[in-house]
Parts: sequence; C-alpha cells; structure tokens
Amino acid sequence: MALIDLANPSRFLKFANGAIPWLAGVTVLVFAFALEQAMIAPDDYQQGATVKIMYLHVPSAWLGMLCWGLMSVAALGTLVWRHPLADVTAKAAAPIGAAFTLLCLVTGSLWGRPEWGTYWVWDARLTSELVLFLLYLAVIALWNTVEDPSRAARAVAVLTLVGAIDLPIIKFSVDWWNTLHQGASVFRVGGSTIYPTILLPLFIMAGAFTLLFITLVLAAMRNEILRRRVRTLQLMQASAAN
Repeated sequence: MALIDLANPSRFLKFANGAIPWLAGVTVLVFAFALEQAMIAPDDYQQGATVKIMYLHVPSAWLGMLCWGLMSVAALGTLVWRHPLADVTAKAAAPIGAAFTLLCLVTGSLWGRPEWGTYWVWDARLTSELVLFLLYLAVIALWNTVEDPSRAARAVAVLTLVGAIDLPIIKFSVDWWNTLHQGASVFRVGGSTIYPTILLPLFIMAGAFTLLFITLVLAAMRNEILRRRVRTLQLMQASAAN
C-alpha cells in the first residue's frame, strides 16, 4: 500500500486495524525492556536515584512537543491542502499531546523538589511548557464547543499554527534566558554530556514512548473516523425522518 493511499479514510481504517495490535504488542515489549534498563541504570553521583525521574520526564517532554509539531503539519493540511485526514489527525492527537505535556510538568515538579528545593518556579522553560499545556486545553475546548466540524477544524488549525511559536521558545529558553534548567545535554555539538550507561536507557525509553504515541494516535484517529461516520448516518436518518 502506497503512503498516499492512506489519505482515503477507508484504506486508513484497514491499515490501522491491522497495525494497531502489532504496534501495541511491540510497545509493551519495548516498555518492559526500557523499564528494566532504567531500573538497573546507575544512580547519578550528585542526584542519586532521583535522576531516574528523567526516564519519564524527558521522553514525555519530547513527545509533548512532537505532538504539537504533528498537529501543526495537520493544520497546514487542513488550511492549504484540504487533506481528508488532516483535521482527524489534529483532533485525535490533541488529548494525547496534552497527556504527555501534563506528565512532563508533573514529573518535572517531582524532580525539581529535591534538586531545587521547590516544586515550581516561574522560569522560562517551565512557564513556556505550561503555556503549551494550556494551548492543548484550548484546542480541545475549541473542538468541543464549535458544533460545525469544518469551522472547528479551521479555527483549531489557525490556533495550532499560532501556538507553534511556543515550540522554539521551549527549546531555546535555556539559551535565551537565565533559568534553573541546564542547557542541552543530550543533543549538542561535541556530543552528549550524559554518561552512556544513563543515556542508553533514556534512548530506549524514548523509543518506547514514541511507539506508545504512534499507537495511541492511530487508535484515536480510527475512533474519530468511525465517530464521524456514525454522526453522518444519524444526520441522514434524521433528514429522512423529516
């Protein structure tokens, strides 16, 4: 099946129905391996076992931003290319991205308490991450308050593209402002500053989170397509009854 064929909702449903069980199984296996690697990874010489919060915090932060990036591409698909699955993708991904961003904020607070002495400070990285979470809530609210799906899709697309400005702010906030967060330590010129025995489990966990993200998005898109088909049938039945 060519990738362009997935633009057809019926073909996408066929693909999703076949892929989701396999993806779910692989995700469980990779997560089990990732958790085992995180458990046996050495403690940090300064932070001790607290550093292992990183294995949840960092991948959830990456996925929260990646999800908004996916929604931004979908927004272009809605406004520019009129792709039939663009708004389906945006609507399905929003709650998932919000969940990852919330997990990032919660784990970050738990990590910050022993390291910074407080659960929360209004520094640039934390504040811009909170703004991303609020943007997710705004998108979800917009989907649920605008009754016409086409109008809702266009409004969400505009908000998503405007909100994409927050992504580089989150990424470069530690470089632009004086914050409590450390600078880039995983992907940086000259190589990572994290010891390999800690870094490798982080990459494995990030892979597990990414597989989970893909699985959840595909399942949510499938459900949204089916939900829209049911709505169309209900409208047709109501019209015929009148």
